[in-house]
Amino acid sequence: MLRLAAALTLFMSATTALATEAGWALLREGGHVVLLRHAMVTGSGDPGGFEIGNCATQQKLSERGKQQARKIGALFAARAAPIDRVLSSRYCRALDTAIIAFEDNKVETFEPLDLISKDAAKADAQNAAVLSEIEKFTGDGNLVLVTHLENIKALTGAGAREGEAVIVGLDGEALRVLARIIFN
Repeated sequence: MLRLAAALTLFMSATTALATEAGWALLREGGHVVLLRHAMVTGSGDPGGFEIGNCATQQKLSERGKQQARKIGALFAARAAPIDRVLSSRYCRALDTAIIAFEDNKVETFEPLDLISKDAAKADAQNAAVLSEIEKFTGDGNLVLVTHLENIKALTGAGAREGEAVIVGLDGEALRVLARIIFN
């Protein structure tokens, strides 16, 4: 039983490494879209009195999350993955991830990347705005969208760990996951 568990762990590590390498190969080519979940945070939810423009009322990146964001940026540079544009949720944890990771690129806030609304009509409008932005992208580098787990799930049906990059492509009117890069 112990050997089976060890073999399974080794297999999963190898599978993750292959998936990550496939992701880097795509990003080196350029012209791809990355949904990046913000880096690791403190706590498990925003405190009471949340205000979008006041970081003191929001979850923040943990020290490990800040290190993770630096690692994300360093690996993008080391792996020669060109970036044309970085858009981020206005939430401080996402914006801080983007600024720390991609300091050489001007990070733009993009409201539709904010935490997905619980109102179905508003959520549909957010997703439509993100899809429209992806459809318009024609750069030689890559488009990085820093957002939240719920948004990634709503757009792709797939989850993502904190600080994980999900490389997507348009498949008709939906997004398809092409590869993943794990930065833990």
